[in-house]
Amino acid sequence: MTVPAMEIDGTTIATTGNWLKIAVIHDEEYAENAVQDPELCIRTLKAQSGRRRADIFTFAQKLPDKTPQHGYPMEWDSIAVVRTDSFKNWWESLPQEGRKNVRRAQKRGVEMVVKSFDDTLAQGIVDLNNDSPVRQGKAFVHYGKTLEEVKRDQAAFAGRSDYVCAYLEDELIGFLKIVYRGDIASLVQILPKASHHDKRPANALLAKAVELCESKGISYLTYGYFNYGYKQDSPLRQFKVRNGFEEIMIPRFYVPLTAWGQICMRLKLYRGVIGLVPYEIIKVAVNARAKWYKSVLVRKPV
Repeated sequence: MTVPAMEIDGTTIATTGNWLKIAVIHDEEYAENAVQDPELCIRTLKAQSGRRRADIFTFAQKLPDKTPQHGYPMEWDSIAVVRTDSFKNWWESLPQEGRKNVRRAQKRGVEMVVKSFDDTLAQGIVDLNNDSPVRQGKAFVHYGKTLEEVKRDQAAFAGRSDYVCAYLEDELIGFLKIVYRGDIASLVQILPKASHHDKRPANALLAKAVELCESKGISYLTYGYFNYGYKQDSPLRQFKVRNGFEEIMIPRFYVPLTAWGQICMRLKLYRGVIGLVPYEIIKVAVNARAKWYKSVLVRKPV
């Protein structure tokens, strides 16, 4: 989708939302630097009008800076992190199930290759995208994309990213994209082939990513959020725990820019549904959504 955006002091800021417009750092999780001059950003945003006029500006600090450096209203981001300065320490700290899954991939002939993006990999990703229309209980946004669309998607972060690929003979059965930003690396995407789940390619991919980070002198590997608001239990969270990810809390700041933004700040409306609705209700809704997608999108054999 397309949203209003502007560049302030070298940082791209996009405005999202309809009834509540929030200014966010574009691709903040993968940005190489934190916001250098938040006051300049705030002044510039307050001077905007029309579609660019935001009600709230939000930004976060970067690992390993965990102590709040600003006096703005703040909450804590729950980040999923693995320390990657020692593969040995990571491996020995894994739950038994995590180590077992990596060994299973090795025993069943899955081979790991680190490579740059090319046409062969692009076609392999097209095949991975089309393996299933539903992933993690919801419609998979990349399902049905063309080769050119995949190339356009993967063009982001060129020059500071690697692809860890899992092959079974000549078949690509999973990949992950990792982006470097100084002493930190972040997973942009991890996509195993559902039809080869029994070979545990996702676990093998993460093990190779940790090994790769150690070889490059990277201290941390991040993988999105650890907890999502009140949604503190999910298959994805369990997968992260089995693969050695832990929670690190990072300050996130919220600055009201308009009177409506101040009201929404007081009511905590910027948190969205997952940050406001109790977990029990979220769980029921997520399960219902998964059943609906499965019945509508997954083709049943004739």
